[in-house]
Amino acid sequence: MKTKMANSKALVLRSFHETAQHITQSIMHKKKSRIDNTYKKHKVFAQLSEYADFYKKFSFSIFSFITQGAKSIGNIDSYVCSSIQGTLESIKDILIKGRINDAYALLRKYYDSTIINVYTNLYFKDNFSIKNFVVEKIDNWLKGKDQLPEYRIMSQYIRSSKELSEINELLYKDKTYNRTRERCNNHTHYNFYQNILLNDNELYLKNRLEFLNTFSKDLENIFILHLSYIFYLNNHYMMSSDYIDCLDCGIAPEEDSQYFVAPFVQDIFDTVIKKNRIDLAEKIKNKTSMKLE
Repeated sequence: MKTKMANSKALVLRSFHETAQHITQSIMHKKKSRIDNTYKKHKVFAQLSEYADFYKKFSFSIFSFITQGAKSIGNIDSYVCSSIQGTLESIKDILIKGRINDAYALLRKYYDSTIINVYTNLYFKDNFSIKNFVVEKIDNWLKGKDQLPEYRIMSQYIRSSKELSEINELLYKDKTYNRTRERCNNHTHYNFYQNILLNDNELYLKNRLEFLNTFSKDLENIFILHLSYIFYLNNHYMMSSDYIDCLDCGIAPEEDSQYFVAPFVQDIFDTVIKKNRIDLAEKIKNKTSMKLE
């Protein structure tokens, strides 16, 4: 009996000693910031700038396309994109300070925004008609009268769509987006102690850059998901301004110029979608009448 008590006491003391040693090491490590040049020069910061710049240009480019099914003036997606631009800029501001956990909370917001944007576009497409000129469910959301369904319901609506079946088959051929969503939720709700530590920019974490690499890939995947859906649903959004510019100037537009793709759209298609998901790129190209290379 005495031997068991002695062993138990020894285990407790050992555990206490290890905990105290860990705390002491953490305090010593916190004496200086762990956000060095290697961290600050990570590719994710260039990514965030590139994506934010795209949404800024895209917001301006699609503004003239009237949203069919709502009483709004202009294009509601234009304002969604400018809002997303702001979210990405906020993520960059937070991430540069080493607050990876907070950045993930905003990444989840970005993910939510893309699903809302795809859902409203798809719902309009499914329900708009001459007899149903105003789609009340979305129009009431625009007016602040009603909320949209919760994320789970919107996601299921998108994934069960016949219109998007070919894109969904490619996007969800594995668990990539399930894992991305799970990581976003873990950070938002502090599901693991590690999530808390990733918001301390003075604490030494040997795998901090590994988490930044994962964040970068999650960001890229969400961006690809959003553009794949939107380009597939609204291929006219890729249109350059050549055709309209000619009409505004009283000049006869070049033949088929209404199918010209905006240079910034082609650039992002080449450098992000085609480079990382050639399967999605080919599916979008096969479906559209736009002159997408």
